Amino acid sequence: MSGIKDKVVAITGASGGIGEATALLLAERGARLVLGARRTDRLADLVARIEKTGGAAVQIRTDVTRREDLEALVALAGERFGRLDVLVGNAGVGTISPLDDLRVEEWDHMVDVNVKGVLHGIGAALPVFRAQGGGHFITTASTAAFRVVPTMAVYAGTKFAVRAICEGLRQEAGDSVRVTTVSPGVTATDFAEASNNSQVRAEITKMRDRIAIPPDAIARAIAFAIEQPAAVDVNEIVVRPTAQS
Repeated sequence: MSGIKDKVVAITGASGGIGEATALLLAERGARLVLGARRTDRLADLVARIEKTGGAAVQIRTDVTRREDLEALVALAGERFGRLDVLVGNAGVGTISPLDDLRVEEWDHMVDVNVKGVLHGIGAALPVFRAQGGGHFITTASTAAFRVVPTMAVYAGTKFAVRAICEGLRQEAGDSVRVTTVSPGVTATDFAEASNNSQVRAEITKMRDRIAIPPDAIARAIAFAIEQPAAVDVNEIVVRPTAQS
């Protein structure tokens, strides 16, 4: 049996981009999925596509800034499939702009989604993993967690925080809980559209159209971490376009 087949995997930010690609790949490899996102219409379509090919998936509206939504996501896994093996914390937002724009509400929102959202997922799933005697956290960070560039100061700060939190979790996890951080580079998603600075949006879009890798490249990295034997903990994976500096 594959290391993915029959595992119960919950994914936040599952309605598009990396989350959607991950759901489709894991379903193809036999995982049972619990899909969370705010865009429930797109989630419903994704569940239907998975079920049409014989896969198993359920959905629930999930806003990661709300602790109760993450608790409900984890609870749904238990109700439908009897356990939770993997939590893929993929929800994120990148409303990037120069600090001089003073988009303070957008800074707050990035902290709420990118940092607090990860903590809410840990808070919901860790007790379940401890009770089961095992589990796996996979969190989407970014190459911005390694390198700060202009316009990305706050976004990079949130992703540096994600790496720090996940490394701390790894050190505390013991021998039964695995912790993986996956850091994508430029990926063909709607990341650029989140910026409300038209110049930044145009620059990011141009770079994406020139060098981006497809979301399923990140999905394969996530699958690689999941399918390893239980005693093998793949802690960090960086996946970027060959052309990205």
